[in-house]
Amino acid sequence: MLLRPLLRRAAAASSGGARAPALPDPPAALASLLLASRSYAKAKGGGKPAASSTSNRGKVRAKEPRGVASADDADGDDLGGGGGGDDLDAEFEMPTDPLPPTYDPALDVGPGGRPLFAFTDTFGSFAHRSANVYVDFTLDEWNAMLPEGLPAGMMKEFQETRRCAVMVRKSFLDLRDNFRRIVDPAITTNLKDIKKQIVLDGPRSCGKSIALAMLVHWARTEGWLVFYVPQGKDWTHGGFFYRNEYSDLFDTPVQAAKILQDFLKYNETRLQQLPCQIFEPIPLGEGAGVGKKKGADDTVEMPEGSTLYDLIQTGITDTHASVGVVIRLRKELSLVKDVPVLFAIDQYNSWFTFSDFQEPVTVRSCRPIHAKELATVNAYRSMLHNDMMVGAFSHSTAVGKLRVELPDVPSDARLMFPRYTLEEAETVCHYYMRQKIIRRESFSEEKWKKIYYLSNGNGSEMRWLAAFV
Repeated sequence: MLLRPLLRRAAAASSGGARAPALPDPPAALASLLLASRSYAKAKGGGKPAASSTSNRGKVRAKEPRGVASADDADGDDLGGGGGGDDLDAEFEMPTDPLPPTYDPALDVGPGGRPLFAFTDTFGSFAHRSANVYVDFTLDEWNAMLPEGLPAGMMKEFQETRRCAVMVRKSFLDLRDNFRRIVDPAITTNLKDIKKQIVLDGPRSCGKSIALAMLVHWARTEGWLVFYVPQGKDWTHGGFFYRNEYSDLFDTPVQAAKILQDFLKYNETRLQQLPCQIFEPIPLGEGAGVGKKKGADDTVEMPEGSTLYDLIQTGITDTHASVGVVIRLRKELSLVKDVPVLFAIDQYNSWFTFSDFQEPVTVRSCRPIHAKELATVNAYRSMLHNDMMVGAFSHSTAVGKLRVELPDVPSDARLMFPRYTLEEAETVCHYYMRQKIIRRESFSEEKWKKIYYLSNGNGSEMRWLAAFV
């Protein structure tokens, strides 16, 4: 870690502090597109000082991004990019608006002079021919669309580039078009096989979690009801584990209440409009730290006219009903026909590793408990149904690799998500140059290709190597 600031100081000393020559003005068509950015227009027209464009909500404490100039130098005027990056424990604020008031759109040029950014409110407008561009939203906008939480890899990218932007890849567009084609068969796509259930697999840091988050963002802008789990491993860890004498499975009321609370964060209004369709009594279990109810019925019933919102509130307010409500919610969502429903589960492999192959977790010195014995996991992990569901494997959570054939998963569900292609890597390196991770005067085709081949298209490794260009 200490080698990086030394290399940066040496590079700055050898360059003598000289600035790179100014870039020529972009073509008129490119300039008009850049000026159409809602974020840039807001930064130019708002007249607010730089400090007013941040909020405590976006405040983080993290290491200074590799090779990134300090926040005071991020105005686009210093093209040398040699400063900053020496304080490894600097405090900075993640900008709620990614563009400072002094933002210069003339620098947003990608490979071949093409625009580096596409300014839009949704991922639904992209065709395959317009892929390999970046889309940036404010951090508040990301949190509003994904209040359950953002993937760790996405947040790390935002922190190190100091911009809340993601690249629209063709692999993501294939994933989006797959599910869009299911909902609207009239849409023509180049996809040969349409799948209602998909398991995203692939090498570590190839972008599975980010693609899943982008899919959830797109589906919600389309008005879909999305059950999003950004950290599937949380379903199997922490809290209390009680064996239910009726189901012979383990209840986890703490995790169940958290699941219900997360589902309400974005979907509350829509859930108030969806009526319950199942009125069978919901069995009660042990409450978190309070045991069973004494002198009361062992079930709870939802009255006629109840909505899914009422059902969820029952599970949140009554800890004895939390697990039963989560299981009932899974059945209710399968019956919803008024709106498309998508289940999106990140770290999906954590629901199998404990249950079938390796590393069971031991609770209270009892025998090992497997994930398939947890009532909530058992209700949601199966893909042997007619619902739209996508799960993403995480190889960053130390849950292990799985065999090709998984229980309760169709044999053709697994989809290998690729690393960056050469064309995508070129766009990524132009973006890193724009964000001053790569110094502009040192950028060349030979060097960015070295980054690509050394990392084999691994996203996080490319970002780490970029500082040495």
